[in-house]
Amino acid sequence: MKFLCLGSGSSGNCYFLGTDEYGMLIDAGVGIKTVKKVLKANGIDFQKIWAIFVTHDHSDHIKTVACLGEKYGIPVYATEAVHEGIAKNRYIGKPLYTSRRYIKKEVPFEWRDFTVTPFDVPHDGTDNVGFHIVHKKQRFTLVTDLGHITETVAKYICQSNHLIVEANYDEEMLSQGKYPDFLKQRISGPTGHLSNRETAEFLAQHFEPHLKNIWLCHLSKDNNHAELACQTVETALSAYGIRVGKDVNLMALKRTSPSEVFNIECSE
Repeated sequence: MKFLCLGSGSSGNCYFLGTDEYGMLIDAGVGIKTVKKVLKANGIDFQKIWAIFVTHDHSDHIKTVACLGEKYGIPVYATEAVHEGIAKNRYIGKPLYTSRRYIKKEVPFEWRDFTVTPFDVPHDGTDNVGFHIVHKKQRFTLVTDLGHITETVAKYICQSNHLIVEANYDEEMLSQGKYPDFLKQRISGPTGHLSNRETAEFLAQHFEPHLKNIWLCHLSKDNNHAELACQTVETALSAYGIRVGKDVNLMALKRTSPSEVFNIECSE
């Protein structure tokens, strides 16, 4: 199985997960030319993208969803409320018609060789989900754009072998930064974003030995940087005797440039 980040942050979010035969995109917030270019550069055939799963209707997650869904005929899976939000978004060029597919929170469904479970996430989109995705014995969880970790979110994080989780901002950088107070309050509020500290403390306190990869996503351009996010998480893990590079791999995904392709062995 392959995992690739095409972009992670307010400039655009998009992730690939799949096999050699087919794959999915989770969110479609980067340009179609970028999607094709990055996939081609990494040996992934664009024609083998057979689904798009959408976390929520903010523009940095759905900019390209109409083009991919209607022009290229790729099914777009989202909750009914997220689809309604997409339809009302003024940045979406054309509505989704034939490509609409509806999913429900906490209702697993089979997609090819994958089992996908959407689950509720606290954020200020029209509606918001994370995804827990099982392929053979490997469990992926992607949870981004969330103001706090609920019991539901915690449940799926703790089941994961491979976790893509938000570490949006450093609390001191946000507090001392140039953002207006209302925006600072929105970001740090219960339906905003997760800080480095919140993510770090949760991962350290709830670490399970079956967790092998942590990718930190959706880092703020102005209130965070990759080294700081990783150091905050690594320090918290270390305090609990968890060694980065030995017990678990840790990486921050870049905002505007793709990651390498991560190949994951999936034995039956």
